[in-house]
Amino acid sequence: MFEFGASGEARDLAVRCETCGAQRYLAQAFGRENADKLPRCRGRRPHLRDFDPNGCNLPTRTLILGASNTWFPVVYSTIAIPIATERLPRLVAENWAILSAVTAENILGFMRTLGQLGEMSQFSDTEIWAAVQMKRQQDAGEIPAPAEEPDLKAPEWTVFAHYNPALNGEDFRLRPVTPPARYSALISQVVLAERLREVRALVGFTRLESMGELGDPDLSIEMKPGPLARNAPTWVPAAEVRGEGIFIEFNEELLTQWLDCKAVHERGLEFFAAHQQWRRVRSIEPPEEGFPGMRFVILHTFAHALMRTLTLECGYPAASLRERIYSRPAEVEGGPMAGLLIYTSAPDSEGTLGGLVSLGETDSLERHIGLALEAMRLCASDPLCAEHADADGPDAARAACHACLFSPETSCERGNKYLDRSVLVQTVERADLAYFD
Repeated sequence: MFEFGASGEARDLAVRCETCGAQRYLAQAFGRENADKLPRCRGRRPHLRDFDPNGCNLPTRTLILGASNTWFPVVYSTIAIPIATERLPRLVAENWAILSAVTAENILGFMRTLGQLGEMSQFSDTEIWAAVQMKRQQDAGEIPAPAEEPDLKAPEWTVFAHYNPALNGEDFRLRPVTPPARYSALISQVVLAERLREVRALVGFTRLESMGELGDPDLSIEMKPGPLARNAPTWVPAAEVRGEGIFIEFNEELLTQWLDCKAVHERGLEFFAAHQQWRRVRSIEPPEEGFPGMRFVILHTFAHALMRTLTLECGYPAASLRERIYSRPAEVEGGPMAGLLIYTSAPDSEGTLGGLVSLGETDSLERHIGLALEAMRLCASDPLCAEHADADGPDAARAACHACLFSPETSCERGNKYLDRSVLVQTVERADLAYFD
């Protein structure tokens, strides 16, 4: 039962028990300071119809029915990279929807007479049957999976940075183009991904706070999302979406020289202090781990600046463009990496319209990079935006705000953190950090 004050405002909103008549204000059910006034969590898991065997020692939080933070999906995504350089295994994978029903070698002979083998007709039935069996064993798990969690970005970087035409197929097609002449000293190569296939898998969920970028293995954050089943699942819901993208690789030598500058090092200390404060606020230990460094900051900032410019002409809304940052120093396994992929993927034909790839051609990309950098010199919120360098702030961002660099939640890998316009071009506050100047 709700009771209101004389003015009709909800400041006196309270709940009265119809049985005993006791009354409590709703304000006492919200806020961390009132957590001790709520009953303890019983560890009940309604979606599994059981109780957590380990119990629950976390404080209870009150949520409004239908609140958006009741359930956040934990989704892992990766670009499907063809690993089979031989043509036959790749063709079998591309035509698996048909070949999965083949149970004997003689069926392939019948399919050959009907002309259903397509490009595979140049191989013998024995060779195709062996490839089909190998594919079936891989899908069934008879070929053991790696014991450790696989590194998803290292294979992607290898394929994008070292173009191999033998890997091109129906769902994956790359085409290198000449880097823009104006930025040829800073950008080593540009590769257009005319066709991409992204796989997204739902592995669990969280409550209260979105896992988001916290699931990135580079952040070294141990996360335990809510399980989807009582026992460890043998499969999870997944979806395939197709799209296109632009891959840009920075000049490693010049980037290393820029990172060695004194001003850049001092800026990195500011980011590191904000990074630690951000982790302390969220009780993530140890706070000093998972810092991506200034290498990531410049790649991330450049990706956001370019995405905001490309979305004006590519035909896709801003929320449809996404980024993948490849940032690792030489001393880390799989490094050095210094590149980015701006791509779009959709479950329908929207992801393969070609509007994004067309902007990656040499002349067009040079124009858009120039527009992106020019837009970064002055922000509508300057000078406040350019002066945003409070090391005690928990946002881990410097000269960046919604008016100049922030992107939609679905587009950014790191929740609009580790961004700084000053590392790209001169701003009204700093002129000694600009990489492109």
